[in-house]
Amino acid sequence: MYAYIDGKLAFKSPSYVVIEAGGVGYHINISLNTYSKLGDAERCKLFTWLHVKEDAHTLYGFADEGERRLFLHLISVSGVGASTGLMMLSAITPAEIQAAIVKGDVPLIQRIKGIGPKTAQRLVLELQDKLKKDGPDTLIAVPANKTVKDEALSALVMLGFPKNAAEKVLDKELNRDSGNLTVEQLIKYALKSL
Repeated sequence: MYAYIDGKLAFKSPSYVVIEAGGVGYHINISLNTYSKLGDAERCKLFTWLHVKEDAHTLYGFADEGERRLFLHLISVSGVGASTGLMMLSAITPAEIQAAIVKGDVPLIQRIKGIGPKTAQRLVLELQDKLKKDGPDTLIAVPANKTVKDEALSALVMLGFPKNAAEKVLDKELNRDSGNLTVEQLIKYALKSL
């Protein structure tokens, strides 16, 4: 629901922050990793995820998009809830978590409070291939400037088109028009071909 919240940092503690944006103070739970990246800034921008339960709506905030994506991968595993995911991101850095899962380092994952041997093995089993496929850089660091093709491909995949089919059509359109298209033009041409 909320992609990010950008505003004045009204309150900061190691477990949550309050960001004032548009006259509203948002209580956002954070990891120690995010806390350390906030520093002494008066303004901040946190990438958020809203967890909706029947008795509560809870916002979780992350210093960057990569940390949020890793968090979403973690909580997709059975037995790992939002609190446990936040605990994992607080115990070790997102890069260390990703490396441990990719390498299958179950003992390191088990050392995190709240993670037992079965959950650690489940994390490796369910996420190892996903995180390997993403590569070491794509999950943790988000590319600063995406190409027109990347943005168009992302939009088409979000619209429900298969990635490989969309990629072929985009390549064909870019070759035909020698790559001088805007994202909007490229998406329009691709939609006609798909």
